[in-house]
Amino acid sequence: MTTTSSEGRDSGSARPALHGRTIVVTRATLQLGEARRRFELAGARLLDLPALVIGPPDSWGPLDDALAELDDFHWLIFSSSNGVDAVEQRLERIGTSLAARPRSLKIGAVGAKTAARLEALRAPADFVPPAFVAESLIEHFPVSGWGLRLLLPRVQSGGRTLLGEAFGEAGARVVEVPAYESRCPQSMPAATAAALAEQAIDAITFSSGKTVQHSCQLFERRFGDSWRRQLEAVALISIGPQTSRTCRELLGRVDGEADPHDLDGLVQACVNTLATCPQLRAAPG
Repeated sequence: MTTTSSEGRDSGSARPALHGRTIVVTRATLQLGEARRRFELAGARLLDLPALVIGPPDSWGPLDDALAELDDFHWLIFSSSNGVDAVEQRLERIGTSLAARPRSLKIGAVGAKTAARLEALRAPADFVPPAFVAESLIEHFPVSGWGLRLLLPRVQSGGRTLLGEAFGEAGARVVEVPAYESRCPQSMPAATAAALAEQAIDAITFSSGKTVQHSCQLFERRFGDSWRRQLEAVALISIGPQTSRTCRELLGRVDGEADPHDLDGLVQACVNTLATCPQLRAAPG
């Protein structure tokens, strides 16, 4: 029997496991490079569907006010690399940086990419949970939250409030501030739209609930009320449980979920799902 390995290769032959497959990736425009490399290494043809445009929040005031009081916080917790970049940029405006933060301030990071961005800024995280989801950070947090003051820079709208709520219930004083906003693009790339119209797509990957929401808006703008028909033979692959929940709410199903919840897991979820889902397009010869 033919199986697939974690390197994304078909063990029954020399060709990569996604050879001949066309995969759509919905990450933000500036975050497509690494996804492209991983999927193309597995043999896929990659099409872009940037479903997020990352930009500033409506006002920098709340974040700037919080950063002016960093000495008063015990932990600074990031759930995305976008938050890291926003905080670093605002600190640079006042002549400092995450690397030069108060010695008493510890940093927590959800996800390998967030942690890697902090490393690149010479401000390595003091704690990274074993699983790349917010629940893991809460479950494995190294100290009691009671009496701590936590700063959580986050997306302005549409993000989860789980971290703030959970730490608040644990007795922490939580300050959540908008650090960036992720907005919907005006249209999708022509090549991606054409492939969808021709039903030449094997899978679409979603990296957050917002990429699902915005993709649905883009599909409807392009194909009208019948847009769901374009996805009937397409595998819908999610990066994690919350994204899967949004897929079920807005798309009616999710066919695969990354485990671990990162790019490598997303590639392998595509491999596994396309090998086993009977309603999807047959593998190319």
